[in-house]
Amino acid sequence: MKKKSDKQKEVQALRHELEQTYHLFVSSFEKLTVAQDFELRKTIRGVGGKYRVIKNNLAEKAAEGTQAESLLKGLRGMTSLAYTASDPVALAKALTTYAKTNPALVFRAGMVEGRVIEIKSIQELANLPSREQVLSKVLFLIQAPAQRLAAAINGVGRNVATALDQAVQGNKFTA
Repeated sequence: MKKKSDKQKEVQALRHELEQTYHLFVSSFEKLTVAQDFELRKTIRGVGGKYRVIKNNLAEKAAEGTQAESLLKGLRGMTSLAYTASDPVALAKALTTYAKTNPALVFRAGMVEGRVIEIKSIQELANLPSREQVLSKVLFLIQAPAQRLAAAINGVGRNVATALDQAVQGNKFTA
């Protein structure tokens, strides 16, 4: 049994993390084995997220005054939190992929960019392209016109050089 001071420290630590977190997924994990839990934690860490199993009343106290307050109010059953400050799409992809192979992990609620989202929206979020994919597409779109311009400019010089070479070979410059 934890001491009251230990619980207060845990609440303060979670509150500090929740204040810095804009992307949070709440799930229940009943009947999850230790090996499955270890694999889930490893998966979440792999995408830059954090995972925590928390008592419902401690989560509710920690969330007071944060964006997650409405999300963590009135929780029942075994609760776990997966959260990140960076990429919610990567975390949602990791969690939904894991939940497909381990149905013991069930989504209860979510928060993205500080806004509460519906459970079905977590799957929709997971179907979005990753941040890296979006950035590479944007970079391609930015680069494409520049590449075409460079090719056109090089083409003019190449055409002039070809015309001069043909003129020299055809003795067009003899006086």
